[in-house]
Amino acid sequence: MAAENEVMPSGRVRRARSWLDRGLWRRRVVFFTGAILVGCISVVFTDAANWAQARFAHGVARFWWLPFLATPAGFVVCAWVGNRNFPGTQGSGIPQAIAARHLGAGENRRRLLAPKLIIGKIGLTVLGLLCGASVGREGPTVQVGATIMLQVAKLGGLRNERGLILAGAAAGIAAAFNAPLAGIVFAIEEMSRSFEQRTNGLVLYAVIFAGLTSLGLLGNYTYFGTTSAAVTAPKDWALVVVCGVVGGLAGGAFARLVLEGTVLARRLLAGLSPRRGLLLPLACGVVVALAGVATHGATFGTGYAQARGAVEGHALSGFFWPAKFLATLATALSGIPGGIFAPSLAVGAGLGSWIAVVAGGGVSLGVVLGMAGYFAGVVQAPMTAFVIILEMTGNDANVIPLMLASVIGFAASRIVAPEPLYHGLAKGFGHQSSVVSLQKEDEAIGNLSK
Repeated sequence: MAAENEVMPSGRVRRARSWLDRGLWRRRVVFFTGAILVGCISVVFTDAANWAQARFAHGVARFWWLPFLATPAGFVVCAWVGNRNFPGTQGSGIPQAIAARHLGAGENRRRLLAPKLIIGKIGLTVLGLLCGASVGREGPTVQVGATIMLQVAKLGGLRNERGLILAGAAAGIAAAFNAPLAGIVFAIEEMSRSFEQRTNGLVLYAVIFAGLTSLGLLGNYTYFGTTSAAVTAPKDWALVVVCGVVGGLAGGAFARLVLEGTVLARRLLAGLSPRRGLLLPLACGVVVALAGVATHGATFGTGYAQARGAVEGHALSGFFWPAKFLATLATALSGIPGGIFAPSLAVGAGLGSWIAVVAGGGVSLGVVLGMAGYFAGVVQAPMTAFVIILEMTGNDANVIPLMLASVIGFAASRIVAPEPLYHGLAKGFGHQSSVVSLQKEDEAIGNLSK
């Protein structure tokens, strides 16, 4: 026994050997490089999206009739190129990442997160913004981030693909919004619906490295500006409840319309030729053009400028939020690549602004509460809604009211839309047809998070 004890290495020696393990460090370096790459691509995506929006706005300012030509034509091109050359890029990108986590490792998973989809997703989303589509870049960044980390797994010999997809998705949100906490909460609540102990290190490391990369390249900023608006009087608490209920019902209505509209569109398009199938994006493009021209261009693009102005206290027209709602719905149903995060927050900002004006409350307070209620209603993820708005507006004085508006919005949304939007859309990408035993794959996590 004494001889055995002399041979057995101590815990300190084993830890030292672990730190000196070349294979372990190679895997860690590959993983960290992937997370940094997510941050870099997010910055490039941001600049390209901003450029595209600015170019379209400049064109509309010179030629008011331009959307009637450019928007429908752009929708048709995006749909045609996406369906023919980049299948799997349609829509937000979050449903694809969710579906990929639940599919077995192999061709089905890699089909949704193929390397070429990075080019297609970014390029077609930018093209959509260049023709006035009501889309955001945040959902696409989730799919791009998940794709990058999946390729990292393949190249670096990392075996926990599900954990890496989750980490890439969280890193994408963190880098896109400069909101690291939102990235972590999004991974817990929306992507996995749980927090698996064996993947928590992957998520945290990916968010840190991607967030630091974005921070270093773009600087520290709050996405929608800042506001100090806070609940101080009884009527303000009434505003919390109203924004939560109305926002949640409207968000739930949007989610249900997208889910049922997507199913209906698939049935209608199933019997049509590819060319006739382009009539749907063409019609959706016309709707978006009409909404944009009617609002003097306010509903084109992400809605970032309108939401930021509203957060800073500038009331939006009462017609803005229903027009933006319609434009975002039409864009989502068209099937072109693009997310709904930023457009949904813009709808919520317009709704909150309208409620505040009608109720005689503070515009800025109504805006952030409307964003919380509506966004929680759309994605049915109240923690993500609360944290993402808190980080993007720097509204530290409004923590409890934002929480309450998000929870009320979630509850109200469930009345209208029993099925969560992203998980419902994920079914269309094979979420149910190829489900495997997730526990077996989780056992292959390796030592990345040690």
